[in-house]
Amino acid sequence: MKIFKRLIQLIALLALVYLWILYNNDSIAKEASPLIYSDINKVPAKKAVLVLGTSKYFRGGQINYYYKYRIDSAVKLFKAGKVKAIVVSGDNGSKNYDEPTTMHDDLVARGIPSRYITIDYAGFRTLDSIVRAEAIFSLEDYIIVSQRFHLERAIYLAHAKGQKVTGFVAKDFKNTIWAKRMQHRELLARAKAFIDVHLGVEPKFYGEKVKVQYR
Repeated sequence: MKIFKRLIQLIALLALVYLWILYNNDSIAKEASPLIYSDINKVPAKKAVLVLGTSKYFRGGQINYYYKYRIDSAVKLFKAGKVKAIVVSGDNGSKNYDEPTTMHDDLVARGIPSRYITIDYAGFRTLDSIVRAEAIFSLEDYIIVSQRFHLERAIYLAHAKGQKVTGFVAKDFKNTIWAKRMQHRELLARAKAFIDVHLGVEPKFYGEKVKVQYR
């Protein structure tokens, strides 16, 4: 009887946790929605754009379209005169894995002058990228580029840190196995973002200030 009672309690607890995760997910989406743009003509001009990193290729060697579309969006913003500088932030955890340098090189290959691209080598996760955007690169009112699911969480984190940001949507690729996996992963990522904010979790690294060069 005791085992049955504990099982019921566990199920009830798990149900409450799941409902909270769904509520948190919806709250973050609603908070960010008014600040996200998909039309290059409507997005307000800012001094800089922060491009959130991801790997260029999947493990099997296929191109990661999340990456490609983020680069495309950054190029659009810069060439449309919506921003005067680009900050690329990603994971550079080892000699063989360097997201931000790859992003820099691909932007240069697309015609963006290197001097207007600043690299954040310590964007190990979204929280790190957002906090460091202001703490290290002095960005306070800027545009964030990523897919909508990621943008919503990034904007939530930025608001929690007192930053003024908007988001520009990079093209998504839905109805794929990768997209479905990301949707499930994002639920947990948003729950962790909420917890991190309320526990005051800090980035892995800070370091000295870096001056962003604007055109």
